Amino acid sequence: MDFLSKLVRHKPVEMLQAEAGKRGDFRRVLGLWQLTAIGIGGIIGVGVFVLAGQQAALNAGPAVVLSFLIAGIASAAAALCYAEFAGLIPVTGSAYTYGYAVLGELAAWLIGWDLLLEYALIVAVVAIGWSGYVQSALDSVGIHLPVWAKGAMNPEKPGQVFDVIAALITLGVSALLTFRTEWGARFNTLVVAIKVAAVALVIGVGVFYVNPSNWVPFIPERVTGANGVSHFGFSGVATAAAVVFFAVFGYDTLTTAAEESKNPQRDLPRAVLLSLGISMAMYLAVSLVLTGIAHYDTLNTDAPVADAFKGLGLHWVALTVSVSAVFGLISVLFAFMLGASRIWYALARDGLLPGWFAHVHPRYGTPHRPTIALGMFTALVAGSTPIQKVAELVNIGVLSAFIVICSSVLILRKRKPELPRAFRTPLVPLVPLIGIGFSIWLLSELPAITWKVFLIWVSLGMVIYLGYGMRHSKLEKL
Repeated sequence: MDFLSKLVRHKPVEMLQAEAGKRGDFRRVLGLWQLTAIGIGGIIGVGVFVLAGQQAALNAGPAVVLSFLIAGIASAAAALCYAEFAGLIPVTGSAYTYGYAVLGELAAWLIGWDLLLEYALIVAVVAIGWSGYVQSALDSVGIHLPVWAKGAMNPEKPGQVFDVIAALITLGVSALLTFRTEWGARFNTLVVAIKVAAVALVIGVGVFYVNPSNWVPFIPERVTGANGVSHFGFSGVATAAAVVFFAVFGYDTLTTAAEESKNPQRDLPRAVLLSLGISMAMYLAVSLVLTGIAHYDTLNTDAPVADAFKGLGLHWVALTVSVSAVFGLISVLFAFMLGASRIWYALARDGLLPGWFAHVHPRYGTPHRPTIALGMFTALVAGSTPIQKVAELVNIGVLSAFIVICSSVLILRKRKPELPRAFRTPLVPLVPLIGIGFSIWLLSELPAITWKVFLIWVSLGMVIYLGYGMRHSKLEKL
């Protein structure tokens, strides 16, 4: 096989479907509602409790609700495409595996490699946001951490050295995921229920304190700061949409657990659509309520939702939200750590990364080696990096994956229209094209630093693939 042929070799859909029926690497223990809880757990989190307020203050004003809507449209189009593939190819690996089936090995490797970094960085972002709410809850009861342990080094917050709480929670979730999947899934379902109840409390109580004057102007006039950085205006709404985008996906993490699902072809598509629909309704409602009860320029804090209710004198709501966020954000960490470890496992199982990582624990039936490695990496990043810096780095890999998934639906519909599909993306080619178009637009709105890190990571990935993956690929031996 020549060099170019190796780059585009792929696993036929029929081969993947046959493997799915024979594989026994994982234990099939997840039902529809556990999968949906993983999806909601991955979507609802730092976007509601942290970034909605921060992006209203920094970029969008009250129009942050439009930012979530814009990001949600792109995410919904991609979700419909994910749902088709989830029913068609019920194999762990999500976008990586789908790309392998349609676009070939190099494209699949790059998507898997990118998602590995993206998911890990999302874990770090959420862990930092989680730490802010833990500290807010502790402060409310008179417990104060030493300054050095409150966060990463930041010129604006002298004395800080390392976010100890953020690092500890990533290690804890990594340990949880090392044990039986159903134990973690049951815990995750519980914390998702707590989180949904907290969001309902924010909406149900906050709606009575909304002051419509806080929504005026809805889209603040664009201004340029002394540092030359511009904020607000419709460009600010678009910038906020690009930043909060990672808050409106997360359903893709549940597709990485395909081989742990009891009935993947039936339940995965349903769980994808259910989790996104429920979560988007919550995001839009919270964005409107939050900017209605507090002026947007007061929301750039570590715990904006809790602080907004403190400003109203509703300290019991603030404390309840902080405590609920403390529990609820754990489910986001659970979802993305699960997704990252399963993608790492899939890459290793296919020979593109060392096979040492493609072993499940003999007692617990989990991919413990990549899970532990990810826990250590994310702990270091979460402890040593400010949240805004990490948030700027995420999204690009997932947006790229969305383009791949939407394009692959179009290609496979043309190439193999006869394949039986448990779920069919409606309005093809319109829906996939919407997903592709919005994803490209959001990519164009990402900061330059995101692109620089992305190109460095892709370059490193190419070196690893050409030096190791291409020669050790399982397809090389066929």
